[in-house]
Amino acid sequence: MLQSRVELRRQPVTFTFVMPVLPVNLKRHFTALGFVVLLSSMATAQEKTAELLENLRTAGPVDAPRIAHDIEREWSRSGSAAMDMLLIRGREALEEGNYPLAIEHFTALTDHAPDFAEGFHARAEAYFRRDLFGPALDDLERTLALNPQHYDAIFGLAVMMQEFGDLRRAADLYRQVLAIYPHHENASQALSRLKRDGIGREI
Repeated sequence: MLQSRVELRRQPVTFTFVMPVLPVNLKRHFTALGFVVLLSSMATAQEKTAELLENLRTAGPVDAPRIAHDIEREWSRSGSAAMDMLLIRGREALEEGNYPLAIEHFTALTDHAPDFAEGFHARAEAYFRRDLFGPALDDLERTLALNPQHYDAIFGLAVMMQEFGDLRRAADLYRQVLAIYPHHENASQALSRLKRDGIGREI
C-alpha cells in the first residue's frame, strides 16, 4: 500500500516534465509549416510572373501596358510588409526629388532583402538621378543578376551605355528590352533614333 502512494506522488512530477515539451514541438511544426507556405506562395508568384511575361511578348499595343503594369506590381512584392513599405517610402521620396532620403530607404531595403531585385532597381534610379553613375550601374547589374527579365533595368542600362557613348551596346540592350516587351515605347523610340544615326542597324 505504501508503494502505491509513492507511485501516485511520482506521477504528477513526470507529467510536469512532459507538458513544457509540447509547445516547443508545436512551435517547431508551425514554423516549418509557415516556411513551406512561404515557399509555395513564392513559387506561385514566379509562375504567375512567367505567364504574364509570355503574354507580354505576344500582346498587342493596347493590352501590353496593362500586362506590364501587372508584371511590375508582382516585381514590387517582396513577400514582407515591412520591406514593401520601405520600397513605397523610397519611391515617394524619389517622386518628391529627395534623392538622399530615397537612397536611404532603398539601402535599408537592399540590406534586409538582398534577394529582392526591385530594391536594387529602385536604388539604381535614385543613384542615376543624383549623377552617381558607378553605383547606379552596380545596382542595375545586381538587379539583372536577380531578375534577368527585368526589362526596365535593361532599359536603364541601355540609357547609361548611351550616356557613356557606347552606342552599339546601347542599341543591343534596347533590342533586348523589345525582345521581352515588344511595345516598350521608350526603348522603341530610343532604338529608332540610334538607327537614324546609323547605329544599331541589323545587317
